[in-house]
Amino acid sequence: MARAELMDFDKALELFEPVMGFEVHVELNTKTKMFSAAPNVFGAEPNTNLTPLCLGLPGTLPVVNEQAVRYSISLGLALGCSIAESSSFARKNYFYPDTPKNYQISQFDEPIAFEGSVQIELADGTLIDIPVERAHMEEDAGKLTHVGGSSGRIQGADYSLVDYNRAGVPLVEIVTKPIYGGEHRSPEIAKAYVSAIRDIVVSLGISDAKMERGNLRCDANVSLRPRVAEGVETPPLGTRTETKNVNSLRSVERAVRYEIQRQAAILAKGGSITQETRHWHEDTGETSAGRPKSDADDYRYFPEPDLLPVVPSAELIEELRAALPEQPAVRRRRLKAEWGFTDLEFQDIQNSGLLTEVSETVAAGASPAAARKWWTGEIARLANAAEADAASLISAADVAALAGLVEAGTLTDRLARQVLEGVIAGEGTPQQVVDARGLAVVSDDGALIAAIDEALAAQPDVLEKIRDGKVQAAGAVIGAVMKAMKGQADAARVRELVLERASA
Repeated sequence: MARAELMDFDKALELFEPVMGFEVHVELNTKTKMFSAAPNVFGAEPNTNLTPLCLGLPGTLPVVNEQAVRYSISLGLALGCSIAESSSFARKNYFYPDTPKNYQISQFDEPIAFEGSVQIELADGTLIDIPVERAHMEEDAGKLTHVGGSSGRIQGADYSLVDYNRAGVPLVEIVTKPIYGGEHRSPEIAKAYVSAIRDIVVSLGISDAKMERGNLRCDANVSLRPRVAEGVETPPLGTRTETKNVNSLRSVERAVRYEIQRQAAILAKGGSITQETRHWHEDTGETSAGRPKSDADDYRYFPEPDLLPVVPSAELIEELRAALPEQPAVRRRRLKAEWGFTDLEFQDIQNSGLLTEVSETVAAGASPAAARKWWTGEIARLANAAEADAASLISAADVAALAGLVEAGTLTDRLARQVLEGVIAGEGTPQQVVDARGLAVVSDDGALIAAIDEALAAQPDVLEKIRDGKVQAAGAVIGAVMKAMKGQADAARVRELVLERASA
C-alpha cells in the first residue's frame, strides 16, 4: 500500500473546516439473536450458534426479540431521544458472503428513537453536546476471516472463511448529525464521543461494549470544506469518507486526525475526495480505500413483509425511563468528589477502564485509595500478563476483603500480592488463601524478639552503632529478620523492637 501524502495538521486546519459524523454500532447482550432463537454468545465454535433463519433458508420467518426492543428503547432514552410511537423494519439489500439472506433486516425511515443529544467531557473539563439524529435496531452480519497474505484483509488472501455465529446478533446503530466546530479538537471529540457511548451502554447493562471483540464498533465520517472570508457564502459540505469498524478509542482519535491530514493534502493540490469506505490499519496508523460508499437508494430499501411495526406502549416507555441509571458523566463527577481524588488520580482509574470495579470495591468496604491501588496496580499488571480482563480475574468483594486484611495488619503488601495470586488461581477467598498458605503477618512479639536476637548474634556491632546515633544500622537486622520469617514479620514492629533493645 503506497503511503498517502499528509498535510501538517495545523496547516490543514488553517485551510479547511473539518465536519464529522459517527455511526456507532452496539451489539446487545440478549440471550438470543434479534430475529431467531439462536444463542447470542461470544467465542463459540464457528457456525454453531445457528438456526435455519440465520442461514437464510427458505421458509424461515423472523420473530422480533422483545428484550432487544426494551434495550433499544432504554438506550434511546439515555441518549435523550424521542421514542417513536410506531417504528418498522425494512430490508437493506446487498450481497456479501457474511450476509446469508443477501439482505439485512434494519430500520430505515421509521427508527425506534430519534432527535437526541449526548454530552461529552474533554480532558480539560470542556463540555460539548453531540447531536444524535437517530438510533435504530438491526441485525449484525457474520464474520469473514481472510487466510493468507500479510495484512489479514481480503487483498492478498488465499481464501476466506465465513463464521455465521454473529449473523443476526441484535444491534443498535446510533447515528449523529453532522458535527461542526470541532476544529483542532476534532480527534479528541471523536474519542470522547465513542467513550461516552460505551459508558452509557455499559451503565445500562445492555452490552459488554468490548471494542476489541466488536461489541461496539465505530464508523467515523470525515469531510473538509474550504475556509472562506467573512461575509462570503459558506460552501457546501465536502465529500465524506467513512472509516469503518475502528476498534479502539485511541484508533478513533488517530483515524480522524489521519483523514483530516490526508484529505487536506489532496484538496490543497486541486484534487477531489472519493466518497468511499476506508479501512483503518492499526499497525501503520493509516487508512486505505475500501469500496465506493453506497447511498440509501443503492440498497433498495423496502418494508420487511414478515414483521409488524413495533408499537411500544406509553406505560412501557415510562417504566424504562424510570429505570434509567445515573448518567455516567454525572456519576463520575459525583464519585470523584466523594472519593477526594485529584484529577490525575481519577483519570488513572478512567484510563484503566476499571471505574465500575473500583466503585464496587469501595461499596464492598474498601477505602477508595486502596481500591484504586489494587485495581490499577497489581491486578492490572496480572491481567496484562495473562492477556485477560482485570474484572474477570477477581471479584470486587475479594479485593475489598484483601484490602481489609492489609488495613487490619494481617497482611503486608508483599504478602497480600501472594494472596492475590492465590485467589486468582482459584484457591478460595483471601482469608482462605491466608489460612491455607500460612501467610498472616507474625504479630507475636516473642517470636519477633527471638528472630531479632538471632540476627543480632550474627551482627553484634549493630546495637552499638544504633546507640552511637547510626539508626540506619537497624536496617541490616530488620532485613535479616524479614528473611528469616519469610516476609511475614511486620517490618515497622521489628524496627521498634530493635530500637528498644538498643536503648535498654
